[in-house]
Amino acid sequence: MGAMSSSELSRLQVCLRRLLGSPGLTVNAPPRAGLSVELAVNGEVVGTVHRDEDEGEVSYAIHMTVLEEDLPPAK
Repeated sequence: MGAMSSSELSRLQVCLRRLLGSPGLTVNAPPRAGLSVELAVNGEVVGTVHRDEDEGEVSYAIHMTVLEEDLPPAK
């Protein structure tokens, strides 16, 4: 996994906002080296973004966790 530049974070944010239809989505740089890039919606962190480079090709993986307590009540 590699570190992401501010330009890369910005480009990824534009792409994810478009793909997911969420203008409130932000891709936030980690506060210090060694921590994960955070994915947030309307200020609430919903996951992490990881960068992978293999044979010159770069890809991004998003890990998102949804707590059962955040789900609407069962019917």
